[in-house]
Amino acid sequence: MNVTAARQRRLPPLGPRRPLPPPRLLAAVIAFAFALLFLLLVLLSSSSPHSPPPSHHAVVARSSSSSAPPWPRCSSAAASLGELGDAMVSMLPKDLPFTVFVPSVDSFTRVLRLQGSKSNASTGDQEAATDTDTNTYAILSRVLGFSAVPRRLLAADVPVPPRGAGAVRLLDSVSGLRLYASRDARGALVVNGVRSECVDIIRGETVVHVLAGVLMDAKFERSFGGI
Repeated sequence: MNVTAARQRRLPPLGPRRPLPPPRLLAAVIAFAFALLFLLLVLLSSSSPHSPPPSHHAVVARSSSSSAPPWPRCSSAAASLGELGDAMVSMLPKDLPFTVFVPSVDSFTRVLRLQGSKSNASTGDQEAATDTDTNTYAILSRVLGFSAVPRRLLAADVPVPPRGAGAVRLLDSVSGLRLYASRDARGALVVNGVRSECVDIIRGETVVHVLAGVLMDAKFERSFGGI
């Protein structure tokens, strides 16, 4: 009895038992822990480096540069049509819209065999120079009738034909000659098979395009020996 009583005195008294947390609180703590873990994983994945999406601006720039018109544009102030070209344009009404396809300076000499009045005056024969000027005026008037269209037409108004298609824009000149305006593979303006050298020269209400040739019908062409 004495031994048993001594052992009981050495053992500490047992405290009150702590109650276990309710099941709902435990489930809430576990759910909150899983939510924090999921959020951490999402933040880590979003901050990882990845390749940027292709730039739409770069694609548009490449597309626009490949279809950019390569035709030579001329400043209206700096462009020179030559004496004969200026004479053709001066024959048009200044207050009405026109488009005229003027031959280049070389085409006037090579195709029409025309020289300016300065070259005629150098001959010293006033009567011969007068006759030459009259003939030049008559030729320029005929060429103007083949080359002038009673409306304004910029080079950009002629659309680029789709690949494999030969789209053309039909025009009627003042003389009734049917003109076929199109764009070649490089995007340059072409009229009846004659390529432009310079486009969109603005002279008042008139738009001037310089061609590397002369627009005329077959009958008028035969008068120059079929050149």
